[in-house]
Amino acid sequence: MKSLYKIVAVVGLSFMATSCFDKARPNYQFFPNMYEAVSYETYSEHDVFKGGVEAQLPAKGSIKRGFVPYEIPNTPEGYALAKATLKSPLDSLSLNPDKAKELYTVYCAICHGDKGDGKGNLVLKEKFLGVPNYKDREITEGSIYHVITYGLNSMGSHANQLSQEERWQVTDYVLKLKAGL
Repeated sequence: MKSLYKIVAVVGLSFMATSCFDKARPNYQFFPNMYEAVSYETYSEHDVFKGGVEAQLPAKGSIKRGFVPYEIPNTPEGYALAKATLKSPLDSLSLNPDKAKELYTVYCAICHGDKGDGKGNLVLKEKFLGVPNYKDREITEGSIYHVITYGLNSMGSHANQLSQEERWQVTDYVLKLKAGL
């Protein structure tokens, strides 16, 4: 009989201890700001922030992660500097000829032609004139990258369409086309 009382007492105590537990409301929080952050509405005005606006500009001189700035200016002197000194950072394992050909076909072949002969569809339809044949030009990987980045004459910049790595891929493909002409 004593053991029955002990069993009932243990069960009763355990029931009382667990009956007050509520998963929706945990026990006392020692650092409530770590669990329940103060939220601000985007673009709303608050006295906490500089200028009273939640959306702040990035710090001056900051760049996004993984981005390497292109320091050569868009000038004739910059073109000459790129032509003489700029080399591809991609090694042979990073180069992907299939991807480079695909990018060239999408962005360049419409004017420069599939073979780099300057006879793309837009040139044949006389929408653009004077697109050079790669065989006739003295080009280096630095000059090609510079022109893809900033554009030259009628050609606009492709820096927004192609990442830095993709521009280097296209540069390598253009040099292969030039060698084949």
